[in-house]
Amino acid sequence: MDNPQMIGPPVGSSTPAGATRRVGRRAIPEDILREASKRLAIISAMGAVLWFVGTVAYHVALWSLSRHDPKYLAFDIPDWIAVVVVVVSLALFTYARRPDRNPRFVLDLGLCYMVFSGLAMGLSWHFVFIPGVTAVVPTITWIGPVILIFAAIIPSTPGKTLVASLLAASMSPVGMLLERQFGRWDFGPLSNILVMHYPDYLIACVAVVISHVMTQLGEQVAKARELGSYRLGELLGKGGMGEVYRASHLMLARPAAIKLIRPEVMKNAGGSGALLAVKRFRREAEVAASLRSPHTVQLYDFGVTGGDTFYLVMELLDGMDLETLVRQKGPLPAARVIQILMQVCDSLEEAHAAGLVHRDVKPANIHLGRLGVRYDFVKVLDFGLVKSLNQKAPENSLATATGLTPGTPAYMAPELAMGQEVDGRTDLYAVGCVAYFLLTGQLVFDGGSGIQIIAKHLHDNPVPPSQRVELPIPPTLEALVLRLLAKAPAERPASATELARALEVMDSSGWTQEQAAQWWRVNRPGEG
Repeated sequence: MDNPQMIGPPVGSSTPAGATRRVGRRAIPEDILREASKRLAIISAMGAVLWFVGTVAYHVALWSLSRHDPKYLAFDIPDWIAVVVVVVSLALFTYARRPDRNPRFVLDLGLCYMVFSGLAMGLSWHFVFIPGVTAVVPTITWIGPVILIFAAIIPSTPGKTLVASLLAASMSPVGMLLERQFGRWDFGPLSNILVMHYPDYLIACVAVVISHVMTQLGEQVAKARELGSYRLGELLGKGGMGEVYRASHLMLARPAAIKLIRPEVMKNAGGSGALLAVKRFRREAEVAASLRSPHTVQLYDFGVTGGDTFYLVMELLDGMDLETLVRQKGPLPAARVIQILMQVCDSLEEAHAAGLVHRDVKPANIHLGRLGVRYDFVKVLDFGLVKSLNQKAPENSLATATGLTPGTPAYMAPELAMGQEVDGRTDLYAVGCVAYFLLTGQLVFDGGSGIQIIAKHLHDNPVPPSQRVELPIPPTLEALVLRLLAKAPAERPASATELARALEVMDSSGWTQEQAAQWWRVNRPGEG
């Protein structure tokens, strides 16, 4: 689902019926502009190669045809032009491929590069013109194809494309005028300039049509990406059931994240199964919306489009998930882990009190970042596998309805792996696995396959975290983590509330808000 197509009005959206929507021309989505910037970088790199290879090949061909006359190997003005073009092309390639560049500015530079390339071609082509050999006849120069290529790869307004294309097409006449000025070619009346190069001007007009078509396609993509009161932006990530995009509210300009459930997930459910999946999707969205803990990701909106694409609109978070954090920075200090776990407990306390079990607590579903002036603020994500303890049916989640296995093997409690009854202590086992990973940078159990990992969770005893890392781990914290990893639910803390109390009495003063703020400023300056 690279470009999800949303057809028809959203079904079940909470958008007010009387709400107005922004009308008029839509901006081309940012991710499409960035992809066009990457294509521009490729074109500029190809331009550098072609100018170099073409110049060398031209000299070699003349040298070979003239029976090795050394004068055809001499460095001349066209060669200097080629050097300049190669340098400019490589500079644009380096600039355009940087991800922090404004793609709209990069694409405007691309139009300037097209005009510059046209000038180089016009000067080079007319410099090698040999009087008396070629008459003034209508000609399509290399500038024409270049104009068409740029019109197709650079999304721009037709007005900009028209101006840039006409300027580029005029570079051959400029070359002719310079040749006359230097006394190298008397091509007769000035009208011969238009006689010779009007095909390039016709091509410039065709480029405007191409640009208009490309702009309309971009606007159609922007329109297709509108969900309820939100418009999709760049892709943020992919998961087992769908993709997450940056989005903005059409009227409030509020940033958000939208999760789209992949259509093939729905197709796997089939006819009546798909209808059941719709009901379960609504239930899970309503469950997530009912949770109010500041450490649970907020759900703004949800719906199903006419094309049976499910979407959830959530708050846009500032930071990174714990999986990324540990993979990039290594194990965390014990004091920091304690503070993270206490915030996770806050989210789970509310869910468990409401009779809900998350069932997929793992580092990738725990976000750490900034909220206002607070740093290292935790948000628990993805209640998509949530199960109600009040439901007697064996499985009642959207993921199960569509054939996906609940949970992640590396963080799966034995009772969940065995398909037995689950409760809040099932999530606490996963919290123990998360704590182990944060303290050591390693999984509790590893293996070549999910089945092997699950088997170890069922039968093997974990190695104490202190034996797998050099960082100091307080004995009380290690004992608590091992207690969370008990095979039998009865041997674990009875609730997230009990776990939170056990963590509160531990010393976490070694990680202050000032230290957290400094860490984010140094390690993630864009998010601190």
